[in-house]
Amino acid sequence: MKFIVSSTTLVKSLQMMSGVLSSSNVLPILDNFLFDLQDGALSISASDLETTINVRVPVKTESTGNIAIPAKMLLDIIKTFPEMPLAFQVDTANYGIEISAGDGKYRLTGFDGIEFPRIQAIADGKTVKLSAQTLSTGIVKTLFATGNDDLRPTMNGVFFQLGSDNLTFVATDAHKLVRYRRSDAKSAESGSFIVPKKPLNLLKNMLGSSDAEVQLDFNTTNAFFRFGDVQLICRLVDGKYPNYEAVIPTNNPNKLVIDRSAFLSSIRRISLFSNKTTYQIRLRIAGSELTISAEDFDFNNAATERLTCQYTGEDMEIGFNAKFLIEMVTNLDSDNLILEMSAPNRAGILLPETPAPAEDVLMLVMPVMLNN
Repeated sequence: MKFIVSSTTLVKSLQMMSGVLSSSNVLPILDNFLFDLQDGALSISASDLETTINVRVPVKTESTGNIAIPAKMLLDIIKTFPEMPLAFQVDTANYGIEISAGDGKYRLTGFDGIEFPRIQAIADGKTVKLSAQTLSTGIVKTLFATGNDDLRPTMNGVFFQLGSDNLTFVATDAHKLVRYRRSDAKSAESGSFIVPKKPLNLLKNMLGSSDAEVQLDFNTTNAFFRFGDVQLICRLVDGKYPNYEAVIPTNNPNKLVIDRSAFLSSIRRISLFSNKTTYQIRLRIAGSELTISAEDFDFNNAATERLTCQYTGEDMEIGFNAKFLIEMVTNLDSDNLILEMSAPNRAGILLPETPAPAEDVLMLVMPVMLNN
């Protein structure tokens, strides 16, 4: 079994896939990359049983066969080479691997790839096609709002809702919620499912600025993403997603419009003076003036800033967790943002003043009780 491959092409593929590798695999074979030569092409796979990635890499070969190669050692070797051809020669009798690069030869031992999990087609599934940019943006806009509570696993992923009118991505950890909707992405077959964080992080990195079309197949247990030379299949989170629409307040008479960049910079500065347990900041709105303040009584730290804004509604004072606000405001793209509120003990709604075409993004943040 022989093949020649570009070092930079190979290392790019291996690094892209390495995120799926786990330090606590239940099967030793999963500590390896599976190299599979068929029909003049090299297919590389990595898996942790829950998520499996497969990437096709162009090579020069006339061989067929497969070998499992220790992932960490291979990646550590390959990433040291400049751009150059690497010649792999595998002895399938004893799984010995020899890599030739320039004047160097490197030997390591692999394993029989027969036990390695293969990507299987999804049975009884539904299919939808969407642009890589739509999927990537939907993941980026929502992933930060997912939870980390093992007792509520359904909140530890992003909820996909497909319909004939739009595609909706939702994430919440019970303190903050993001609903990102695209009216230019539709599905003839409706469906919904929850994708865990790990495969979404991998997808986000792999999609990057790609303009490829993504084919998404899904059933009740798995989701299968295909684009370009990449395939990713993952197990879905089992369970029913919370009724997120029920927690979004619809009557919010107090409306603040403010420059997003100035608001974000101010929150970042003020948060440095907040209590490092609660990250509580105080927003006091009166007329066209917003006062942002924080205090940490343990260290006698305090800060206050005033910003000009447009405001309609009653004067009010409300507290928020600065870390949550910073995450949300960072992920809004509009020059100005809207903060809608009803009362100091009710959730605030963040919206872009001028959303991008075909986009509908809503972010909800729960208030914190102020220390008076």
